[in-house]
Amino acid sequence: MNIKEQATKMDSIVAQGAIVDAVKQFFAEDALTSDYNGVATTTKQQMVEKMEGFAGAIAQVNGITHHHTIVDGNVSASEFTFDFNMADGSKIYWHEIIRRIWNNKGEVNQEEYFNAQ
Repeated sequence: MNIKEQATKMDSIVAQGAIVDAVKQFFAEDALTSDYNGVATTTKQQMVEKMEGFAGAIAQVNGITHHHTIVDGNVSASEFTFDFNMADGSKIYWHEIIRRIWNNKGEVNQEEYFNAQ
């Protein structure tokens, strides 16, 4: 499986704001995730639920910018900036690196978020 192609496809979906769709399409069933706020998931279904809850709390997307992606073997690192107005009146502005480890089937086995600010 060509990991660079998979990472490019997934990043394109994320950049369009379809974060839940990206998880559904590219995650392995036993995928692990963790973010810099200490929140972790241990299955694809947990991550889908987490992303559905997050996406549902967005009132307005001000911008999603995909800056770069690098791939080395089965590991990719993608740099994004996310700018959202949330339904509760708060604002989210994240500049982050998303590191993914991919399996031989082209599915994400592990995803971790790093604050790039």
